[in-house]
Amino acid sequence: MARARRSPVDNSATRTALLDAAEAIMLDEGYAAVSIRRLGAKVGVNSALVSYYFGSMDGLFVELFRRGAERSLHKLTEALRSPQPLWALWDLTHDYSGNALTMEFLALSNHRKAIRSEIAAYSTKFRTLQLETLSDVLRRHGVDLDRWPAVSLILAMAGISRYLHMEEAFGVDIGHRETIAVIEREIRTLEGERRPAGEQTVVHPTP
Repeated sequence: MARARRSPVDNSATRTALLDAAEAIMLDEGYAAVSIRRLGAKVGVNSALVSYYFGSMDGLFVELFRRGAERSLHKLTEALRSPQPLWALWDLTHDYSGNALTMEFLALSNHRKAIRSEIAAYSTKFRTLQLETLSDVLRRHGVDLDRWPAVSLILAMAGISRYLHMEEAFGVDIGHRETIAVIEREIRTLEGERRPAGEQTVVHPTP
């Protein structure tokens, strides 16, 4: 697996700016538009600094993916601790910006094995955390987990959300409103109406 070359100052402003620039280009134009020369020009630094900080494009992409994955892991942890974890997970899963970048990394992983390995590792971590928490949540709501395994519901929410975003990118939205309504109807049955984020108090586990 390709590893990013560590600079003496890992959290320098230049390093952060390069990662921010790479993310912006990926979201605006796709991963194929990201290059060492393009990043150097966008940030206003010598392109050799990209190699200095990350070693290679693989190293840069791995660091960018890890940064986003760690942020998402923090958001997921907070969502699953909320009083309405199903609503919180659905809102997080259905967030367009997160899905758009994820789709770019999935496409990139077809060409770069280092990214594929990172996605696999973090996906396992995310799925395990979701499964451990939501199994208890669904059980408390009286859901028959033999008939409705928690992992199947987690995959259904994530899969549907990503597919809807894929179609939206092509301007297709037939059936989207109805599908979202069905999912939210079932969540509402268990957790009631979605409460505004400001009205929710995060539930922290007892040490």
